[in-house]
Amino acid sequence: MTVDLDHHGDDDLDPAAGPGQLDLAVNVRLAHPPAWLQARLAAALTGLAAYPRPAAARAAVAARHGRDPAQVLLTNGAVEAFTLLARGLRPRRAVCVHPSFTAPEAALRAARHPVERVLLPPPFDLDPDLVPSGADLVMLGNPTNPTARLHPVEVLERLARPGRALVVDEAFADAVPGEPATLTSRQDLSGLVVVRSLTKTWGLAGLRVGYLLAGPELTARLAAAQPPWPVNSLALEALVACSQPDAIAWAGEQAHRTAEWRADLAAVLGQLPGVTVAPGGRAPFLLLHVRDATLVRARLRDLGIVVRRGDTFPGLGPDWLRVAVAAPEHHDRILDGFSRSLRGSGLVRAGRPRRGGPGGRPGPGR
Repeated sequence: MTVDLDHHGDDDLDPAAGPGQLDLAVNVRLAHPPAWLQARLAAALTGLAAYPRPAAARAAVAARHGRDPAQVLLTNGAVEAFTLLARGLRPRRAVCVHPSFTAPEAALRAARHPVERVLLPPPFDLDPDLVPSGADLVMLGNPTNPTARLHPVEVLERLARPGRALVVDEAFADAVPGEPATLTSRQDLSGLVVVRSLTKTWGLAGLRVGYLLAGPELTARLAAAQPPWPVNSLALEALVACSQPDAIAWAGEQAHRTAEWRADLAAVLGQLPGVTVAPGGRAPFLLLHVRDATLVRARLRDLGIVVRRGDTFPGLGPDWLRVAVAAPEHHDRILDGFSRSLRGSGLVRAGRPRRGGPGGRPGPGR
């Protein structure tokens, strides 16, 4: 099955919609950066006459993850990291584990590397034995977009071996309370590359802020392929600010709050006839299996609610939707929208599931 690897959540938005559009298609968790971060960025505007100097940001990221600065490559968003890897590596047998974020495979194909897909069936648990033993490049997400599954560290460890580059996309790792499966501090796993970004947690998609953690030799080789000044001064300021202990603590609080919201939203949507919430998710979005999902998505869009289609992820199909976790003040609207859209498709005749009970209580409205 051919899928559009270049399709992203913002492609599902309705450009003609007014300010009342509820965006559940894009997984950026904030409508704008927190006020304290905005203040840091505003103060940095006075320094824009100077060329970017990345040393402080590289040191801050290194300290945050217990790394040497020589193991940190700052990038113009996580997607640049995937592009650099695709251009800088020469894999004989590249494997992408799906369903997952499609940019890594798209970058590999753009660099003219043949790609094999390992498709995980529901409930999307990672089985290392499915990955060909001869693969010398393996790319996967953790937690995985769009399935929201968090693969245990001991499972990921089985994928690392000499002669293989293991690239783990941790774009949503800081959205899981405590980051229990992050590999950012691991320097003992052969060929490990971890890719992170500030896009999701900090509301910085437009600033393009990411980084890569790898051995110093690979980091230096990829850095040599970057153009001069690849990361702008505001992005560098954001990297310094978001790597500080108080910022990390703030992100942890946000992760706990979002986890509560996720549980509440999953509980009420899972009660709707024709809707199945993929179990075991830990990321700040839900993967839903919905009969007549194409029709339901169109009806939701007419109601001003935009969700992410699933058929552009390898391994999924037209009956899957991804829904970003929203704050509780939006849950009634989301539930009402799904109820009306399912009713319009003939799946639901009347009524909505009751809120309340275990997992169904409204969360804090903030």
